[in-house]
Amino acid sequence: MARFNKIGLFAAPALALVALSGCATPFKADVARFQQLPAPAGQSYTVVSDDPRLAGGLEFSHYAELVGQRLAQTGYVAASDPARADLIVRVAYDVDNGREKVRSTGFGGGPYGPGFGGAWGGGFGGRWGRPWGYGFYDPWLFGGGGYNDVSSYTVYTSDFSLKIDRAADNRRLFEGKASAQSLSNKLTYLVPNLIDAMFTNFPGQNGESVKITLPPEKKG
Repeated sequence: MARFNKIGLFAAPALALVALSGCATPFKADVARFQQLPAPAGQSYTVVSDDPRLAGGLEFSHYAELVGQRLAQTGYVAASDPARADLIVRVAYDVDNGREKVRSTGFGGGPYGPGFGGAWGGGFGGRWGRPWGYGFYDPWLFGGGGYNDVSSYTVYTSDFSLKIDRAADNRRLFEGKASAQSLSNKLTYLVPNLIDAMFTNFPGQNGESVKITLPPEKKG
């Protein structure tokens, strides 16, 4: 019987991981915007990188095109000659290395209780360097009934910044930043969502800070 319980112990984390990964959640971003943009009247723009590490890459070009599409929908026009653009649009984005968080779901019971399962689970995840680790309370080992599930997971913080300057005198007309926390660190998922959040009700009110909720990531 002890051998059976050990098999169940290692199977439970895998099942829980599958269950959690299958849950689609909305994308939520915090957006702060400061703006003195004139009403769009066909002003031309060019999109450039505000981070030298991103400049010139195909990935940046893709995101710059997404920004351009949203600007065009607002009423601005892509400059045929970037050197003669009315507006300089500066874009940067990033995602950090993530922070580990721990969640515990205890069902009590037994002489050691939920606290013991939580301590064991944290040590297991840290020792092996895995993003997921589960604690347990095994009544066959500890002489009582009950179970405690502890999971550790990584939360990533992503940022997208947008600045717009008037080319004629380099006057700043718009500053915006969109930030989000998620279980994904994929820029191909994060950046388009952050761009959508930034351009929701663009350009917004000067000095506003709003929370934007977008549909969940599509699976498949």
